[in-house]
Amino acid sequence: MRLTRPALWAIQALFAYAALFLAAAWAADPPRKSDGLTDVVQWDNYTLLLHGQRMFLYSGEFHTFRLPVRELWLDVFQKMVAAGMNGVSIYIHWGLTNPAPGVFDFDDWRALQPMFDAAKLAGIFITFRPGPYINAETTAGGLALWSTSLVEGDVRVNSTTWNAAYQPYITKIIELTRPNQVTEGGPVLLAQIDNEYSQTPASHAEYFADIETQYRTNGIVVPLTYNDPGEKMQFVNGTGAPDLYGLDFYPNNFNCSSGRDWNPVPTNFHQYHLDTAPDRPFYLPEFQGGSHDYWGGPGYERCRERVGADFADVYYKNNWASNAKMQSAYMFYGGTSWGGINYPGAYTSYDYSGAIKETRLLWEKYDEMKRQGIFLRSSPSFYKTDWIGDTNATHNGIPDLSISGKDAEKAFGTYLKNPDTGTGFVILRQLNGTSTDNISFKLTMTSSRGSLTIPQYAPSIALNGRQSKVVLADYPFGTSGSVLYSTAPVFFAGTIGKRDVLFIYGDADQSHEVSLTLSGHGSRLNSGRVRYNAARGGFTIISVLSQAGSKGLLTLWDSPSQLILFADTSTTATFWAPAHRAPTANTIPGLESFWQFGTNTTVLVGGPYLVRNATLEDGGRTLAIRGDLNASVPLTVVAPESVRSVKWNGKRVSVHSGSEGVLVGKLEVSPDLKKMKVPKLSGWKFADSLPEVKDEFDDSDWVVADHTSTNITIKPAFGDGRVLYGCDYGFCENNIFWRGYFNATGSETGANLTINGGTAFAASVWLNNVFLDTISDFSATGEANACFTFPSSALRPGQDNVLTVLQDHMGNDEGQNQKSDRGIRGFALVGGAGNFSTWKVQGKVGGYTSYPDKVRGLLNEGGLFAEREGWHLPGFPTDSSSPANFTSRELSSGLPGGRAGVGFFVTEVELDVPQGLDASFSFEFDGGAQKPGTPYRALLFVNGWKFGKRVGNVGPQARFPVPPGILNHHGVNTIAVALWALEDTPVHPTLELVLEGVLDGGVGPIVINNTRWTHRG
Repeated sequence: MRLTRPALWAIQALFAYAALFLAAAWAADPPRKSDGLTDVVQWDNYTLLLHGQRMFLYSGEFHTFRLPVRELWLDVFQKMVAAGMNGVSIYIHWGLTNPAPGVFDFDDWRALQPMFDAAKLAGIFITFRPGPYINAETTAGGLALWSTSLVEGDVRVNSTTWNAAYQPYITKIIELTRPNQVTEGGPVLLAQIDNEYSQTPASHAEYFADIETQYRTNGIVVPLTYNDPGEKMQFVNGTGAPDLYGLDFYPNNFNCSSGRDWNPVPTNFHQYHLDTAPDRPFYLPEFQGGSHDYWGGPGYERCRERVGADFADVYYKNNWASNAKMQSAYMFYGGTSWGGINYPGAYTSYDYSGAIKETRLLWEKYDEMKRQGIFLRSSPSFYKTDWIGDTNATHNGIPDLSISGKDAEKAFGTYLKNPDTGTGFVILRQLNGTSTDNISFKLTMTSSRGSLTIPQYAPSIALNGRQSKVVLADYPFGTSGSVLYSTAPVFFAGTIGKRDVLFIYGDADQSHEVSLTLSGHGSRLNSGRVRYNAARGGFTIISVLSQAGSKGLLTLWDSPSQLILFADTSTTATFWAPAHRAPTANTIPGLESFWQFGTNTTVLVGGPYLVRNATLEDGGRTLAIRGDLNASVPLTVVAPESVRSVKWNGKRVSVHSGSEGVLVGKLEVSPDLKKMKVPKLSGWKFADSLPEVKDEFDDSDWVVADHTSTNITIKPAFGDGRVLYGCDYGFCENNIFWRGYFNATGSETGANLTINGGTAFAASVWLNNVFLDTISDFSATGEANACFTFPSSALRPGQDNVLTVLQDHMGNDEGQNQKSDRGIRGFALVGGAGNFSTWKVQGKVGGYTSYPDKVRGLLNEGGLFAEREGWHLPGFPTDSSSPANFTSRELSSGLPGGRAGVGFFVTEVELDVPQGLDASFSFEFDGGAQKPGTPYRALLFVNGWKFGKRVGNVGPQARFPVPPGILNHHGVNTIAVALWALEDTPVHPTLELVLEGVLDGGVGPIVINNTRWTHRG
């Protein structure tokens, strides 16, 4: 029989494809390792293996305590999974869950089981990081604040007092986590030991070993991990070393003032892995996912310029080029450091320029991470690769790879190859990774068809400035698809219904090319922009030529057995690949919602703002999609051939067939989006909140500050031996009052005070009822010394005088000074021969042992009079029945008389967000001015939750997002502002409610748990 030329090509392609799979039989896997307690999770030098399957851990960081609405955790998890992520890294805050010795609080938003359940429902694995120390820009790095005062000596060491402090907490963590490990069908894949530490001295290593022993002897069997803060080679081996070593790295540091300036792209990661832990996967437990900002910083919009989509494109793919197969972006969703969660170096917003904004809205960085995530999910041949080399090695490159063309010397490529399938991956970027030049070149690489110089018909490979691409060769997809090479990045590859589907993409102003075998009898796109050329071996070369500004989806090949799609980069961002449950004999019990382990079936959905999930109904005839819309959009669905109809959020959508397995239609956004109205904040009520400086004020129930010793590291600077540190008296956060009594002789001219509150703190001082001055400090020490001069008219000779100090506690330091010396470090009267007879102190009601608000928790309230009385809570009376003497006064009027002091403003606002809409609101001070220069501090309370600290003379934060659940979208909200005027200068703050965005969709009903005021006796 005489074979036609196409038939010969098909046979040759079949043999080439078969050869790839024969290679799999020849390349033996390296020995697998485990922790000796379970084989469910194993590893080798390439990857983790779960239930015997290789996995690329593509993860992001999210802290549930920074989003204290449990129903919204699923929202974040679904958005992560929709971006192709299979992992989430989660810190648990010891201080919030163990507020006092022997007291554990895993209720409400501190609960772990709802978090585990939501992750399991969404289908995302958890790297569990419960500390005890977590860093995370939190007060004391997450340590229980009581431990910073009660523990003798150092923390985070092997000592009797430290072990007695943290081990009960770890015991509780183990109890709650043990049934949620992947070995039990739960989502917990890995558990981290403490956080970023040094292995010396020996007490550090022994501390780690103690934690590991506690985990192992009490049922935690998943691998234990460690995150090294930089290339320090700590806890790789030896005492305290866990199963898996990881490297934390933040190449662009934390300086958002630099705008779009970048630091060099790291080039030594692969060698560092070989030098440290070559027998384990290269793991990046924290790679820069953004940046936090500082008091007085430029704000998160500037941060986004520095660590945006192009940063993720270049730096993350550079990690791939280093053969990293486990990576977590810190942060993916930052959230809010509400109440007293923060450490002193950062303000309320923890947006972090993560892929999901603090408002839970998405932006271009999310799109880039999704393009990467769906590629990783689609490419199991990428999970096991050998690092072959790069084009700049010893300036000679490597034999299998070279770059040519006019900009060849500006380009850089790293070559990875799967030893089983022969699939080659070249990660390309500019040699100077920070360059913004546009360059073009050609690439020569090896393939199953020999050496190839590509592209063959398109003009070149192009990189537009800070851009990276993965060029691949011998890439299998679906059941029988084979790509010889592609200069266009792959977005999606797999099987949908009976068809192998390949979705490639690229910028419209660049040319792209793919060579692959086209199967079945199908149709090609008739377009002057797309060219088809036959090549030896049965391959067809498809070139998509540049056409600046072109947008949309191009169907390059459409047959009953194969679908090849191309789209520009922005159109690709509108596509989603939701998995839908399709249990098989290989489905792992408990992991039914997890891609790869529970299901391998998916669809493609193009158009919506977000696709949360998809299911097949009516025997596979209906595709039911759930997601969000921000506008009416065209809908494109690639689904199994059996699908004939589509539902969107439970409602049928009119669709028609574009081709077999492709349905098109339109999604109409709810008309309620345009009806959204934002009410004004008006009708404010005001009451004075500084009775502490009045003569008649009774402080008889305050704590007498009479300690003469402290466990806090830095000791008092001067005084009479008394220790005036707030935490030693149970007050470890937020605003704290001090009152010092002395009997004046008449010779006193002032008081010398050293006050420590942390970076950007402030403290105001009054003698009797006369304001003296306010001091502050913006250094890392967060401490200021001043002599507060007594006006002669304020001093009362022969009588008790009271010096009142109101200080802002900005949180305890992280790192080496978690036992921070917050309070009055030094005190002395100037002039006269006397001294202070008595010091008293008051912070939040009940301190850390008896605070009344168990729902909002330990760090919500401070020591302002209004907080102690509960004025900030819903239901506190502001009418004539109120004991607080409220009067009508607009917030913009400031304090009466324009004097220094503290006033409390409260109003109510009713919202009626239509059901089915997910709205994001913020409260904006002063029209959004980051730093108006006005000397005031303001605390924003929303239904009792302290969700903002505004510092008018420092900035930068003027806008404070508040999530639904804290803000009631379907009822009355109590909004309150505690206004602290720092000087005898009038201040006139304004506050508005603003709508950040509204979506038709969301996660569904949200429980409101804003407990109301009850009398505090």
